[in-house]
Amino acid sequence: MIKQTLLGPWIRRFILEHLPNDRNLALNTQHSYRDTFCLLIPFAAEKLKRPIDKITVTELSADVVSAFLLYLRDVRNCRTVTCNQRLAAIHAFAEFVAGKSPEHIEWCGKVKDVPFKRYARTLIHYLEKPEMDALLAAPDQRTELGGRDYALLLFLYNSGARASEAAELRINDLHYTKRKWDDGVVELHGKGGKTRRCPLWPLTVRTLDELVGERSHDEHVFLNSRHAPIRRLGVWCCVKRHTKTAAAAMPSIASKQVSPHVIRHSTACHLLRAGVDINTIRDWLGHVEIATTNIYAQIDLEMKAKALAKCEVTEEKPLGKRWRDRTSLMEFLRNL
Repeated sequence: MIKQTLLGPWIRRFILEHLPNDRNLALNTQHSYRDTFCLLIPFAAEKLKRPIDKITVTELSADVVSAFLLYLRDVRNCRTVTCNQRLAAIHAFAEFVAGKSPEHIEWCGKVKDVPFKRYARTLIHYLEKPEMDALLAAPDQRTELGGRDYALLLFLYNSGARASEAAELRINDLHYTKRKWDDGVVELHGKGGKTRRCPLWPLTVRTLDELVGERSHDEHVFLNSRHAPIRRLGVWCCVKRHTKTAAAAMPSIASKQVSPHVIRHSTACHLLRAGVDINTIRDWLGHVEIATTNIYAQIDLEMKAKALAKCEVTEEKPLGKRWRDRTSLMEFLRNL
């Protein structure tokens, strides 16, 4: 008979020890896993008619998990991708328990048999080069805030950095020689504590150098209006604010949901168009799996197909009769 073990201590070990120490997951990912169980445990307690602190591991059955996913979809109106993220957290928890407690291996297998739902991937939005130029031209660089916003947008486009990476960027992460702007490199600290290096354009280096001035090297590069480090939401608001201005000059921008991540997509697409190989782009963006980067190769094929369609021959011109079928010409030649 399977040993009945209380669920609470397992969840505590999973969230406080396994996720940060064993798997070294990013803080945002840890919070996502935590939020999954904040939703799941009260739901399971109500369904099982048991106090939260009395629920056992095996009572969190595959049937309860399936019912929880239906609750997310039908009651909370969660999208399929969100439900799959919650299920991935539950699967990870089941693997953790089974790895520490062999008597729960059968329970783990049943929980992991709950399948992910298939869904149609949304199209990736990106800005064409003229649209990106319009966005960069939107900030008023004559003001202090406009100068910072221009530097931030230029940096996002140059590096393909995530909003969180730009917000956490410190001056000592920038490496370049004064008055020699063509050797600039930035160290970006991404998900899971991973660090990558990206080259910077001379224009980006000069702009960032003017922005940081003589500030201490341990300060953040991008500050808000109160001279405190900008937050991820501040980066998002900066992009949204100048997107409205840019859309007035470039109406095609208005049809796109522009965000810091769309600028990241734009960087990848423009690098691919410029002939940069897909593995270099993967390192540039900090992707762990090449499959994540391959989506840009698919976009590039779509762009090439559209360009080819514009050159397509739509109607063939009549060729007329072959020379053998021109009887008057044949009679003329025979009579020579």
